[in-house]
Amino acid sequence: MYAYEQAALKNGCRHIAGVDEAGRGPLAGPVVASAVIFSKANPPLGSGIKDSKKLTASRRAALSIEICRRAISVGVGVVWPADIDAINIHKASLLAMSRAVVSLDREPDLLLIDGLFPIESKIPQQPIVSGDALSISIAAASIIAKTLRDDVMHAYHRIYPAYNFASNKGYGTKEHIKAIALHGPCPIHRRSFKGVL
Repeated sequence: MYAYEQAALKNGCRHIAGVDEAGRGPLAGPVVASAVIFSKANPPLGSGIKDSKKLTASRRAALSIEICRRAISVGVGVVWPADIDAINIHKASLLAMSRAVVSLDREPDLLLIDGLFPIESKIPQQPIVSGDALSISIAAASIIAKTLRDDVMHAYHRIYPAYNFASNKGYGTKEHIKAIALHGPCPIHRRSFKGVL
């Protein structure tokens, strides 16, 4: 999980940011991204950090706290549903990751990006397919992004309880699809997504 970071350090990089997003697939809510830089002197080896999808919500929450304590910088980027509808989810995901990198309080030497596609940035970057399973920095970013997005959807559940966002997080479950059919879409639904209109 630390091989990409070690290779970059050997090549002279000092600040390596892992970047990932959460929320491409849901019918509602934002897409949220995070960028995480760990200190080369204090990598979180043995801490249980891995792909956020393989962790329970409680474990992600605990690891999010640890990541923020150990990281030398954590950035977050968000793209909201109206903008997702305007530019499409692919571009919105890349934009959220770009915003996460810009929000870091120091500029990285290298970006390790989860997935196939680079983001808009002048910083050198390396896209890594399944990067959240191969890079500890990307895995940490995936945990922060997923935890924050889940928190946002819990907050929206209190505003729009009919859709049960606390449980489905905006994904197209049968219950959620039925709620949309019954009540129509709410302001945080992605109207460009099949199943919403």
